[in-house]
Formats: sequence, structure tokens, C-alpha cells
Amino acid sequence: MRRGNPLLGRPSPNPMTLFSDLGLEPELLRALADKAYGAPTPIQAQAIPAILSGSDIMAAAQTGTGKTAGFVLPILQMMGKEPSRSPRALVLAPTRELAAQIAESARAYGRYLKVKSVVVYGGVGIHPQLAALRSGCDLLIATPGRLLDITERQAVDLRNIRCVVLDEADRMLDMGFIHAIRRLLKLVPQQRQNLMFSATYSDPIRELAKSILRDPIRVEVAVRNATADHVEQQVYKVRKEHKRHLLAHLIDSGGWRQVLVFTRTKHGANRLTEQLEGAGIAAAAIHGNKSQAARTRALSDFKARKLTALVATEVAARGLDIKELPLVVNYDLPQVPEDYVHRIGRTARAGASGSAVSFVAPEESGLLRDIEKLLRRALPVVPSPALKIHAEPGRA
Repeated sequence: MRRGNPLLGRPSPNPMTLFSDLGLEPELLRALADKAYGAPTPIQAQAIPAILSGSDIMAAAQTGTGKTAGFVLPILQMMGKEPSRSPRALVLAPTRELAAQIAESARAYGRYLKVKSVVVYGGVGIHPQLAALRSGCDLLIATPGRLLDITERQAVDLRNIRCVVLDEADRMLDMGFIHAIRRLLKLVPQQRQNLMFSATYSDPIRELAKSILRDPIRVEVAVRNATADHVEQQVYKVRKEHKRHLLAHLIDSGGWRQVLVFTRTKHGANRLTEQLEGAGIAAAAIHGNKSQAARTRALSDFKARKLTALVATEVAARGLDIKELPLVVNYDLPQVPEDYVHRIGRTARAGASGSAVSFVAPEESGLLRDIEKLLRRALPVVPSPALKIHAEPGRA
């Protein structure tokens, strides 16, 4: 095979059309059939054969492309059918929600295999996780901070790890996990397979890839930093203090039944949730200061459509897997333009359609310009409707 630039990787294989074409074993195909999965997505068609070949992978894929199955399926197959006492594959993820989602997928895909998955993350008690590890583990899914805590307690043996996955590597660097990741990689064998998945590849991410990956196969299913093709995007120009009134108006007048709303801060998420509830709209907030039980309950209620609005900060929303989510609202524009791509990628997943609405206050005009520069196009501005502005009790 032709060798390419070590950083960019070797060319990826041609996509295939059926899961049965990808070299997956009958047990995995049976699990996929149970979930009524049809043809693999482009990322799955490219990544699965490459991973099964033993190659390192450098994958650029937006959320909603099916990347989790793209690495979980071949890892389950490579671990074989006999269980092990210590983990042989390690997946590192930036958030509790994403780690839990990966673990759920691993259990579903591996239901006909004797492969045990354990997930560990912060925000919950550590002792049940330690007990799960003591009972044996093949696939370990973890957030970096909690796994470091566990290794310092000498409660897990990483010396048999054959494959390491860094999922949403860009977000892990943004969250300051780079030092924890490097410490953990020193605890696993140097001879291993490395798989890196990232929505964007900034210079720091490429440097990390260069230091970890060996002659990787490059897998890319979308233009770098491109948004999902099926997301309809609109902008409302609105004063900051009127945003909450606009949101309530759009929810009521548009008959919105399920909307994921992004705020910049935890305080802002709590305050907006209270304001929406005051307007008679069922809402809940999800952010880093919420307990894991509260975050799990809010997400469950939102998926069950008991809530109209789930108000989230950027970090908390990474890894949320909400099928057929129709609408995302950027209540506050993100400071980093690439985060806009992550946010609107929560809708229009796996080829479905969706909409993204952004509220832009005058002081956020520069952030909008940065987003449009990244997208290489202007976003359409919709005239704001007439709003009935009511002062809050105790406020002028």
C-alpha cells in the first residue's frame, strides 16, 4: 500500500454498502439486525475494515455520523469471544454522557459475545465502579480524570491494553485533559493500536496525533469544519435582554415540542430554565454543577418528551445522543466558532433533517462573523417577531 504523509495518514479504503461486506462476525451482524440497522454510514464503511486490519486511524467526523459504531464494532470483534480479567481496549471520552452512550452501544452490539464492558466517570460514587472492574473487564470506557483516580488507587491493570481510542479528541483538549491523557498513555503498552476521532483538527490536535499515531489511515467523511448538510440554519438579531422572550414566543407560536438550547454559562442555563418554567414551558438544565442523577433524569425526561426545552452548556451537551432531535437553539453564541459546528450537529443526525436557530445580540456580532468565516458563507437573518415584553417581578 502506498505510504502517505505520516501526519495526514494513508488513503482510506473505498466505502462499502452492507455491514456484511465489512468483515464483521455473525454475532455482531445479528446485533445490528436486532437494532434494524441497514447500510453502514460512510464513517463506518471506511473505519471498520481499517480498524480490523490493525491500522492506526485518524478520523475526522462530525457528531451524528455513526462514529461510535465505527470503532466499537471492530473492537468487540478483535477482542474475540473469551472474556478477560483485565481490559484489552480503552476508550477515553471527554464527558460522562458520551462515555455512558459509548458503553450503552458496546452492550447492545456485544450482546451475543462474551465481552464485558465497564464504564467509569466522575460525578458518581467510585466504589461501584471499582467493584465492576474487580469482577473483570474487556472493554474499558472512561473519562480521563476518573480513570487517573482509579489508576492511582491501583484498582485497574492497563498492561494488557491492545487498542486505545481517543473520542472527541478536540473536546478533550479544550477541557484541559491533555496532561491526563499523556499520563494514562504511559500506563499502557507502547505496542498498541491507536484510534483518534475528532470533529475538527486544529494545530494542537494534529500535534497530538503526530505524537501518538503511527502511519495512520485517514478517514474523513465531511469537509473539515463543515456543518451537517441537512441542518437548516437561521439567525435572529435580538437584544440580550429580549432573548428569553423571543425563545418563549418561538416555542409557543411554532409549536416546538423538543428543543435543545445552548447557553454559555451554568448560571445562564439555570436562570433561563427558571424563566421558561415561569412562562409555562416545561424545561430542565443540564451542566457540570448538576449531579449525575439530575443530569440523567433531565436527559431521560427530554427524550421521553416530558420536557419541551433542555437547556445545556457546551460541555454537558457533548455526547448527548437524542434520536430525531428536530431543533437546536444557540441562545448564546459560542466563543469558539468550531463549537457552533458541534452544537448544531446534535440535530440532523445520521442523515435526518433538522433546524438550528441562533440568537445574536449586538455584542455577539463578532462571534457571528467568526462562525460565518468558518462556514465560508453568511447565515440567513430572519426578522424578529413583535414581542410582548414583561418585566420580571422586582425588576424595572
